[in-house]
Amino acid sequence: MTRDDLFNTNASIVRDLAKACAENCPEANLLIISNPVNSTVPICAEVFKARGVYNPRRLFGVTTLDVVRASRFVSEIKGTDPAEEQITVVGGHSGVTIVPLFSQSRHPELSSNAELVHRVQFGGDEVVKAKDGAGSATLSMAMAGARMAESILRAAQGEKGVIEPTFVDSPLYKDQGIDFFSSNVELGPNGVEKVLPVGKVDAAEEKLLEACFSDLKKNIEKGRKFVAENPGN
Repeated sequence: MTRDDLFNTNASIVRDLAKACAENCPEANLLIISNPVNSTVPICAEVFKARGVYNPRRLFGVTTLDVVRASRFVSEIKGTDPAEEQITVVGGHSGVTIVPLFSQSRHPELSSNAELVHRVQFGGDEVVKAKDGAGSATLSMAMAGARMAESILRAAQGEKGVIEPTFVDSPLYKDQGIDFFSSNVELGPNGVEKVLPVGKVDAAEEKLLEACFSDLKKNIEKGRKFVAENPGN
């Protein structure tokens, strides 16, 4: 399925689930893993806002899979343990909105590896092709979701210094009209404790971010527009 196919299928499902959560458990931590995350997270936000219970610190888009893939691909190139590769990935959770920041890793030279960057951005397509049309990423998505949920639970129980990448209501690029952005976030008992800055990027990554911003704005607006035009019951 294309991202548009996924949107048409998942948008109303996510809207209705968000509505049930807003009415019954408005202070729950809500982890959105249904694609396209760039649009489904804004859908949830709009539903919660319409009911006057929106808490941006409790809404998360699960983007952990992009970090998992980046770490795995780098480990294959470098012959290392994926668990030891700390690759920062920012932006969104589809195609060119996924921006791996290899310049901030132990292997800064990889930021100029266009093939690797593309593989991180379109790893999902690689899985679909490998499965020959019989499905998409499942085990890796489950692992990513479990890791994110466990981190939120650990932070909720008072563990300090729990940091995960996630697509949240973010202050980082609001001045450019981008209300949601994925970056490393420090988690705590109240959900998002601190949105960490992107940090220094190199010239190649700067170009990737520019491409990300353009698509991300459209994706976010698509989610908002859906709720405005299809508020549901």
